[in-house]
Amino acid sequence: MTDTAIAWDTYAQQRPERRPTNARGETTWFNWTQYPDHGPGAELLGVAAGSRVLDLGCGKGGNLAHLASLDCSAVGVDVSPAQLQGARERWGQMPGMELHRAEAVEFLRGATGMFDAVYSVYGAVWFTDPARLLPAVRERLRPGGRLVFSQQPPVEGCYGCQASYIPRGADEDPLVVKRWDYEPQVWERLLSEYGFTGTRATVLAAPPGNRTVGTLIIQARA
Repeated sequence: MTDTAIAWDTYAQQRPERRPTNARGETTWFNWTQYPDHGPGAELLGVAAGSRVLDLGCGKGGNLAHLASLDCSAVGVDVSPAQLQGARERWGQMPGMELHRAEAVEFLRGATGMFDAVYSVYGAVWFTDPARLLPAVRERLRPGGRLVFSQQPPVEGCYGCQASYIPRGADEDPLVVKRWDYEPQVWERLLSEYGFTGTRATVLAAPPGNRTVGTLIIQARA
């Protein structure tokens, strides 16, 4: 299996930069889905000014910067140096934003203090064994704190640990990383087993157009 940091560095180089503004003219915004200007925003986290929030797989930091703009203490973790460098170049002057290069479970186990919310947008929750990650998240969430994450819904019949392929050059084999795909009701059961309550898993439909794959959004409380 491919080294995760190498895979996400390669992926980062293929991704476009976040737009300067969204459709409403805002310079920071929160987006749970793979589509621009679509779906709910930071309200799913239930945080306010002064809240401490952790992004697992923060990438280039767009969602994290939005939380910092709301006066949250916004902590981001990612294994990719290229992604984190992109975050620093664009958002490095944003007060209240903190970036760490680390694997998600290692960071959670070594962290001090508690978080009011932990989230992942097509990030580390999708690409980390839930048997390792969910207990570590639960340990770092304040009572009543929220875990919210989004990813693509599973392909019918393809559940559990799957392979994700990251393309490289035309004469190179793709890089391979693991991801964990479950039906909504299975995520609800898993979260309950690891001590979370009030779990809700829903599939948000794609916006009008040619693309039809929706977004699976899972919410739970510590």
